[in-house]
Amino acid sequence: MPVISKIYIFALTVILGLFVNTGSFAEETVVRIGYFPNVTHAQALVGMVKGVFQEHLGPNVKIEVKIFNAGPSVIEALFAGALDLAYIGPNPAINGYIKSKGQALRIIAGATSRGAGLVVRKEAGINGMEDFHGKKIASPQLGNTQDVALRSWLKNNGFVLKEKGGDVQVIPLANPDQLTLFLKKEIDGAWTVEPWVSRLIEEGNGKLFLDEASLWPNGEFVTAHVIVSKNFLDKHRALVKNFLAAHIELTGWINNNLDDAQKIINRELKRITGKSLSPEVIGQSFTRLNITYDPIRASLLTSAKWAFEQGFLGKTYPDLSNIYDLSLLNEVLKEKGLKTIDE
Repeated sequence: MPVISKIYIFALTVILGLFVNTGSFAEETVVRIGYFPNVTHAQALVGMVKGVFQEHLGPNVKIEVKIFNAGPSVIEALFAGALDLAYIGPNPAINGYIKSKGQALRIIAGATSRGAGLVVRKEAGINGMEDFHGKKIASPQLGNTQDVALRSWLKNNGFVLKEKGGDVQVIPLANPDQLTLFLKKEIDGAWTVEPWVSRLIEEGNGKLFLDEASLWPNGEFVTAHVIVSKNFLDKHRALVKNFLAAHIELTGWINNNLDDAQKIINRELKRITGKSLSPEVIGQSFTRLNITYDPIRASLLTSAKWAFEQGFLGKTYPDLSNIYDLSLLNEVLKEKGLKTIDE
């Protein structure tokens, strides 16, 4: 072989080695991110439009977006290995953690606090606690976060559900169906989450009987948070940290630019679902929501206690001691000079 050819081959080998070692020719990594077309998943909606996640994850990462409408579907996708990161409500995360014996997921950040409550029809004759006897109250889904809160609230106020011999009926109904039956006067109220609280008030001629924030210390309780597949977290901690840096940046941007954020979110809702919210509804929603990266751990543990008492978490009280991994969140917060979260 000619000397020049040997030199050429050697040089090419060195160059290729450098590319591989520096990651320039690194194989593309796919990150599957799930979320709902809902104002409580604001960081996801805004972040995809503004390209913030892609910017932080880098050019060698391909983001695949997966849209969901219910928490159990998110957990099923996570179990099937089809999802890496997701925005989700607290109770589905708890259920997924318990069913997998703590192996499937970790909660790595908060997303939204507050924004849930009990709305009643103005014509239903509900003006005080005593007026709930004989009423039909809807919740979004059996065993979901608001369903558990409603059942616990009724129990704590001395009511017995119809299924247990009492006279108050809790009816699990998807949020759009709640509005439909609200207008048909077939239910008397609904315990739900934004933007449906505001939609029931604005479109269903309802009134807010109880803002759930009034039941919690400092008015704060987790409505949505971020979970990650434990397998993905173990293999890609650096990527998860970069994702959290984007999430924290988005949280700050939304809170400092609420008008612009609402416009972006509303455009995304229309793109995904075919329908946007009225300016009144989305505006009202954000007066009751708190966009945050704090997971508000204490409220999740209380919600889990309520779910256990209602029979949704089995016969043995679950060990949730490892459901959180806030180490990467705190690393990013510390690097940004922000207050860290107690673990």
